[in-house]
Amino acid sequence: MILIGERINTGFKDIKQAVLDKTPAPLQDWAKQQAAAGAHYLDVNLGAVSGNPADMIWMIEQVQSVVDTPISIDTNKLAILKEAIKVCKRPPLINSTTCSKEKLDPFIEIAAAHQASMIGLAMDENSSPKEASKRVEFAGLIAAAWMEAGLPMERLFLDPIVMPVKFMQDQGKEFLEAARQFQMFSDPPPNISCGLSNIASKATEKKLINRTFLVMAIAAGVNAVICDVLDVELLNAAKTAELLMNREIYADAYLQKS
Repeated sequence: MILIGERINTGFKDIKQAVLDKTPAPLQDWAKQQAAAGAHYLDVNLGAVSGNPADMIWMIEQVQSVVDTPISIDTNKLAILKEAIKVCKRPPLINSTTCSKEKLDPFIEIAAAHQASMIGLAMDENSSPKEASKRVEFAGLIAAAWMEAGLPMERLFLDPIVMPVKFMQDQGKEFLEAARQFQMFSDPPPNISCGLSNIASKATEKKLINRTFLVMAIAAGVNAVICDVLDVELLNAAKTAELLMNREIYADAYLQKS
């Protein structure tokens, strides 16, 4: 399972204030905690706090000053991406683009130039589709463009789009069906990713919902997740699901494996 730490995001009050005040400590503390928990990428999300590329660059530099974990540059703004990717010390994950050609093509060009990986969202610029079939159509456009650029599928992540169960209860099964079909795009297939926290947005039993859905998603082919990597029960559930899907070799101490 490819783990992408979600916590360096201005949607969280402490990170927002740290960016506004240019106080490095909160970003650095979360970077160290998530890296120690085994994150393969650290998602850095400036959000709506600023449209200035310098602010995203500052965030990335604070993270890279304390850990060497690769960055997930979380922006759909081309101007920010173009500048932020220049300061990444290791090939990053670009998070993310839609299937719309006007956005997709330049994102792929940047990924190619910097040996970066990329998350493609199964949606266009207008909306996220409700049906699995439309998700598959949109994701197929992204996969085709990626292959046409000659880039390896192991660097492409396709996201079927998680919807909040509290408001769109039927969408969980549509996500799972789309994930299953994404695996048929190529051999080897692309990575299939999930922005996990969306499923439990505004719900009461957030951790239980997240944990249960992640296990179901792994069974449907998901192998990458943006999540709370400090949630030990969540990670243990993921390890167990991967074991039962025969992606890992059984050992009595499998939970202790990094």
